[in-house]
Amino acid sequence: MRFATELVAWVATPWVLAGHSWLLAVLSVLVLVGLPTLFSTPGDKTAVLIAVPGWVTILLVLLQLAAAAVSSWLAWPAWAAVLVSLLAAATLVTEQRRWRWLVSSQ
Repeated sequence: MRFATELVAWVATPWVLAGHSWLLAVLSVLVLVGLPTLFSTPGDKTAVLIAVPGWVTILLVLLQLAAAAVSSWLAWPAWAAVLVSLLAAATLVTEQRRWRWLVSSQ
């Protein structure tokens, strides 16, 4: 569920921002894809470029969830935004076990 929500964020956010500035659209992809690639908690991913505590990884996931939900409401019809919002809410529930582990791994 997390990956599906991330995909939505990667598509919907630049879609919304492209109407304002192509530079913002590109920057949004760099932030949404680049930050989680660079910063990760040891043990959560096999390849860690820059090690960060678990709470940073959680904040990065929350950024993705918020970007997906907000951008879907701005970019797409209401029925699609409702589905994305439900997906984001379900992801919040399914991520709880992982988040507990991330916080305890510090």
